[in-house]
Amino acid sequence: MNNTEAINWKTFKDKLVQHPGLDLQFQYAEGKLVNAAYHITEIKQAPITSVDCGGVLNNWTEIIVQLWVPENEEQSRSMKVSKALSIVNVVEKMLNLDPNGTVKIEFGNSEFDTRQMFPNEMVVDGDNLTIDLRPDAVQCKALARGGSCGTNDKGEECCAPVAEKPKIQLINLAAPAEACCTPGGGCC
Repeated sequence: MNNTEAINWKTFKDKLVQHPGLDLQFQYAEGKLVNAAYHITEIKQAPITSVDCGGVLNNWTEIIVQLWVPENEEQSRSMKVSKALSIVNVVEKMLNLDPNGTVKIEFGNSEFDTRQMFPNEMVVDGDNLTIDLRPDAVQCKALARGGSCGTNDKGEECCAPVAEKPKIQLINLAAPAEACCTPGGGCC
């Protein structure tokens, strides 16, 4: 149950569309489901632009589905996938969501600090479509590109400023000959 690939919005939505009659549940930790009384409070699209430690410009988009559980509200069953899709449809009428955007689910409660997590697996089990969530992790993009993070075997650091190029002294060849040569000096 450990998917290493992030799920994009199109893949996520397509899975929901396949199972409209199921109850939609989210597992935020081993054996812990988001309370069935949850609401999808908003869907955010966040374009990210960053420069990593190796000086490389990066761009990607995240689609963040925010879940909220109201205090003192109990429910025996989670919302149907069809209800979640109706919320998606309202959002998509106003906001053109990037189909390649990385999906994150934002959730927290009194026992679990609010955080954004990746859908790990989307499992059909009886009347439920359960989305297992895994935490986001810090990463070094230089390593993902095959570079180094920290000092490499040549002693170069990925985060070090770009070394200044050595300066070359130029000689003006268009200057009059007497400026650089003298009769009998052997330069001509």
